[in-house]
Amino acid sequence: MTDTPLPTALPAHLGWRLLALVYDAMPNIALWFAVSGVALAVVPGHAPFAPWSPGQLALWLMCWGTSGLYAVMSWKGIGQTLGMRPWRLKVLGKDGRIAGARALWIRYAVATVSLAAAGLGFAWSLVDRERRTWHDLASGTVLVRMPPR
Repeated sequence: MTDTPLPTALPAHLGWRLLALVYDAMPNIALWFAVSGVALAVVPGHAPFAPWSPGQLALWLMCWGTSGLYAVMSWKGIGQTLGMRPWRLKVLGKDGRIAGARALWIRYAVATVSLAAAGLGFAWSLVDRERRTWHDLASGTVLVRMPPR
């Protein structure tokens, strides 16, 4: 993959975004299992955390952060996660190059809010002329669908 602008790429439609999210659930679930296993291994007696306890909230934050590392490192490295590859999707800065880490962390955080708001941040792409979501707008990035090779 190159770091040069790619003017032939088109903004990704909501359907492609959702397909990538479903596909990316698989590596994320594997990462969450690993994080949970490590967390439970260090708890005395290996007992599960009580609902809404500080331990459970800390575990959720660790899983969220691990998913963020996976996404940001993937986007920063080649512009795409595993779930984006089959659909030829790529996260780029507005200039067509790989976005910076700060913008990518903003993208991840706002994407979390977009999902938590019943997906409204994603649905925004249906009314935006350039198919941008809340996290595209907040981070100054764009998700594009690359032409076939």
